[in-house]
Amino acid sequence: MLCLGLSGGLDRVYESSPELPNTFLHDGAAVLVQDGRVIAAVEEERLNRVKHSNKFPSNSIRYCLSTAGVELGDIDRIAFYATEAYCKTMLERLSVSQPVPLDPKLLLRLLLAREFGAEIDPSRVSFVNHHEAHAVSAFAMSGFEQSLIFAIDGGGDFLSGLMAVGSGTEIAELVSFPEHNSLGLFYLETIRYLGYGMFDEYKVMGLAPYGDPARYRELFAQFYELLDSGGYRVHLDRIGPALVRNIQVRRKGMPFTQQHRDVSASLQEALERIVFHTLRHHREATGMTRLCLAGGVAHNCTLNGKLLYSGLFDDIFVQPAAHDAGCALGAALMVSSELGKPAPRERLPDVYWGPDLGNEQAVELELNAWSGHLDIQRSDDIASSAADWMANGAVIGWVQGRSEFGPRALGNRSILADPRPAENKDRINAMVKKREGYRPFAPSALEEDASEFFELPDGTRQLPFMNLVVRVREAKRNVLGAITHVDGTARLQTVSRKTNPAYWDVINAFKKRTGIPILLNTSFNNNAEPIVQSVSDAITTFLTTDLDGLVIGPFLVRKRPASLQDWSALAASLPPYASLHRVRSHIAPDRQETVCEIRTGHSAHSGMRISPELFEILMRIEGEASLGWLFDTALLDQAKREDLVKELRLVWELRGVRLHPLHAACGHDNVQSGT
Repeated sequence: MLCLGLSGGLDRVYESSPELPNTFLHDGAAVLVQDGRVIAAVEEERLNRVKHSNKFPSNSIRYCLSTAGVELGDIDRIAFYATEAYCKTMLERLSVSQPVPLDPKLLLRLLLAREFGAEIDPSRVSFVNHHEAHAVSAFAMSGFEQSLIFAIDGGGDFLSGLMAVGSGTEIAELVSFPEHNSLGLFYLETIRYLGYGMFDEYKVMGLAPYGDPARYRELFAQFYELLDSGGYRVHLDRIGPALVRNIQVRRKGMPFTQQHRDVSASLQEALERIVFHTLRHHREATGMTRLCLAGGVAHNCTLNGKLLYSGLFDDIFVQPAAHDAGCALGAALMVSSELGKPAPRERLPDVYWGPDLGNEQAVELELNAWSGHLDIQRSDDIASSAADWMANGAVIGWVQGRSEFGPRALGNRSILADPRPAENKDRINAMVKKREGYRPFAPSALEEDASEFFELPDGTRQLPFMNLVVRVREAKRNVLGAITHVDGTARLQTVSRKTNPAYWDVINAFKKRTGIPILLNTSFNNNAEPIVQSVSDAITTFLTTDLDGLVIGPFLVRKRPASLQDWSALAASLPPYASLHRVRSHIAPDRQETVCEIRTGHSAHSGMRISPELFEILMRIEGEASLGWLFDTALLDQAKREDLVKELRLVWELRGVRLHPLHAACGHDNVQSGT
């Protein structure tokens, strides 16, 4: 029995239609379940390279079908992650600005027909409750026979969450939480005044330990109420006016003040108070000793860690893709259960469900195509070679096997480094991530050695998904300077030899050299892109950051100085999400000038300015073209070519343009080349 779960939008990627509300459309994904077991899952952003992609997950569906060796017509049931009533309301709002079908099931079937050439019978298409999908995604993967389930996010299906009890294969709702009481929106509304927006919540969670929650505790007490029977009420309308009166509002890019740190701490404390209040009541009322968490708020690892230490529950399972992409998992499992094939009652061991790296020959072929830019060596003991690099101070990209489903790099698409030198945190923040220096990095530790370095509650041995913050043992905090946060904690991932032997081996090899069974692990991407998926993605990110080395499959890769000829041999193209614009811009109240931009979205605010010379070069591209051909047709001298290569590399770093070996463009009818 094959069931396909979907999250994301009801319009195709790169269409210029206005976006539906963000609470409805983001984190597109597809998950394929066979007889209750996941066989393939990937987020659309990994494939279309658009962060939090809010479009129809066509690429993800293709991957799932390919992995199973089936066609869309072979799927028994397709499930979308929201109810028809909710989708219809969203479509009615969109129809004000442009005509769209108002029947969600018809629209979904039309999209599938257009993308896959398959007519899908209406009886095979289901729309499921958003928060029930969250709840099922956690409980069905927990291995628990019974548990309390808390699904909590910003919004969906006119709600912001639910509390339920899971028993066997059934879930019974206890209470739902209206959207106006959304804890996700409570957090989001506050961080707007700290210079952050949607999808930045985790940044504020990392800032909170630098602040004192007492400073604004009384102010935040005006924003929420704790009610009887575990209830709560939030007052979203009070947050903005009160913060404007009491703090200096931070704009994006401005420095942080202690005020901003203290607001972050007060916000985190308020969230924890509300969640503990409602969970204590339902723990006592139901007698449930285990807890499942899902929904975007379940990515608050600090909150999860405090729940773990509290002793309120004997065991806690946090669904690793707790955000809306995880609803694709829940939707697939729900319809699979309806068809008589529920998920087996087993604890989820890993989420390596994404596309595989490919065979060694294919990896080597792609690496060799970059020979002017890369020095490539094969190693018979890649774990030892990589450990040698890191023990000698290198920060490396590490790409192996199938990619992880969800927002965490769990050792297959990771940046790795020595966890000891505190300066490694600052170095990686500056040279790769281009992000705020306060933000911490996570440790990956050998499962069997983790308790030596981290204070794990009794009975806790496995924390494989990097979604709970734990305390670093005091005696080890100075040793683990790069992964210990200012409050003495770390977002730990324990690594099992059984579930990821390649990753276990490289950590163990590092342990043999240093005595430390831990590596610093962060996602392999820069600040302009999702986590890398393919060999091509990994090479691009390696060449546009200051990483010291790349380990991909059995290959050790370093950079080599590339000549103008090497750069000219590359092909250039615009990514599908990018477009060129020449616009008039005010540079003074009474003066305008024409500027050239590459925009990477529908909004004019997404533009990056480029020189008129580069604009003219890029305008010549029809599909893909070699840089050498473009320079030749523009009759550019060597100095101008070198200047344009420098500018192109900066735009490439921001993913406004694609550069790749010319052979990779072969097979396209519209490749332009001077060779």
